[in-house]
Order: sequence, then C-alpha cells, then structure tokens
Amino acid sequence: MKAEGRRPAIGVELDDAGAIAAAVDDRVQARASVASTGDLAAAASAAVRQVRGAGQAGTIGIAAYAPDALAIGSAVTALGKEFGGTGASIVASGTAAAVAEAWIGAAAGAQDVVYFAVSDHATAGLVRGGVPMTGARGRAASVGWLSLNPVEREDYRKSGCLEAEVAAVGIVRRLIWRIKSGDRSRVQDKVDGDLTAITLAHVLDAARANDGVSISVVRDTAKYLGMAAANLVVVADPVTLVLGGVMASAADLLLEPVRTEISRRLPRAMMDALTIVPATLGADAAAIGAARLAATAR
Repeated sequence: MKAEGRRPAIGVELDDAGAIAAAVDDRVQARASVASTGDLAAAASAAVRQVRGAGQAGTIGIAAYAPDALAIGSAVTALGKEFGGTGASIVASGTAAAVAEAWIGAAAGAQDVVYFAVSDHATAGLVRGGVPMTGARGRAASVGWLSLNPVEREDYRKSGCLEAEVAAVGIVRRLIWRIKSGDRSRVQDKVDGDLTAITLAHVLDAARANDGVSISVVRDTAKYLGMAAANLVVVADPVTLVLGGVMASAADLLLEPVRTEISRRLPRAMMDALTIVPATLGADAAAIGAARLAATAR
C-alpha cells in the first residue's frame, strides 16, 4: 500500500489533553500539537490548520483513545464540516500507532507487529501481515482492560485493571499509597508535602535519584507492563514488539526490567524469536498512523 505523494493526508489523534496532527505523504511533512481548553473540536481544527498546505486539506484520518466517546464524535463532526475529507474510519490510538511504527518507526518493514504503550492511558495495536487488526467492533487490543490482579476494585471496573495500575495516574496513586502507609519518599519534599501535586515525572526523577520508594513503584510497574506485554505476544505471535510511551521515554528505568519480566512469562523459543524495541515516533505515532491509514484507503 503506497500513499499518494501529490496531496498529503492528514492524521489527527484526539485525546484528553487536545489534538496532535500530522501531514503525511511518503513521509511526515508537518506536525502540530494543540492543547484543549475544554473544546476538543477547536483544538483539532487548529491542529489541522497548522499542518495542511495552502488549499490542501487532504484526506483526514482520525485516531482516538476512546473512539466511542461523545467528545470525540463531536470533534470528528466539526472537522468534517470545516475541512471535508474525513471519510476514513476512526481507529483506536494504539492501532494507528502500530501502523506508524511498522511503517517508518521502530518496526519499519515488519509485517507482524505488536505495539504497546503507556502514558496517560495504556494503549496497544496489532498489525498482522501488514494489515491492522481492529476486531469486529474496533476494540481489539484494548489492553487497559487486561485483568492481571484477582482483586476486585472500583477503579478496575471503571477503566480496567492494567489502566488503573500502569497509566500515569495509577503509578502516581501507588506512590501516594506508599507514602500514606508510612514510607518516606523524597518526592514529598519536591511537592512541599502536597501529595495532590505529584506527577509521573516526579516518580521517575526520584527513581533515577535512588529514592527507594519510587524505585519500588517503578519495579512494580515494570512487572505489570511485562505481564501485559507477554500476554499480547502470546495472543498475536508477532515478529516485533514495540514498547512505547513511558517505556520508551524512560527506557533507562523500564526497558530492561520489562524485557526481563517478559522473558519470565514466555517460553524460551518464543522469546528467542521475538524482537523487542523501544518506539521511535513518540507522541506523534497515532497521528502519523491515522494519516497513513487514510492515505492508503483512498
């Protein structure tokens, strides 16, 4: 499938924070990121305007963490009214990112790829024989709902077990629980005792600075990530596993522990045949993949 070079397609990822857009033909021509101030449709339109060429709207592809969400539907409708050309189906962000990484990213040229990433959300995507596998209703690889703990909790029922444990909010929550239970972390000093001000960056920076509690939280996170990745590999049997989000941006802390955990969960033959690489396209991956899918569908 070769994208047309005359008129770049545009991909847009819509998420909690705003919109990321990328203009793509046979490579990425432009990208933009616009934060949402409560109006996701306005953020999406602004991002598209920044990357489109004069008089060239191109085909617009959409990726979203929660494609069925009302705010996503409203933003897609607004994009269609303003620019037209939004005929491509909305895909999950993980699916779009998998397509991008298999095209020009860490798994370039691979036909069978699993993409797994964690940042604000846990996302995943599957590419089989060069084709994205989306499932009967577009919900394939909804990795946040992997059940990795037999305990029942309210946050598991709302967002899924893996999402609750390893997305940014979950990692921070586990550090706060440790502090409230009596453990002492230097993160407390960084936020002047205001636990509500703790961010994922605080946890990672403290782990790098040898803060024992933060190191323990990161190790626990790596265990969950490794188990989830191993489950995806067992189901999809890919050639390449691409680890994105915090596993790539904080590879110094997470990549090897996650790899080790995966190796504990897979048979030796499967592990030996698997290539594990950190993602290279960063936050732009889903937008690039959405553009690629839109371009190759026309």
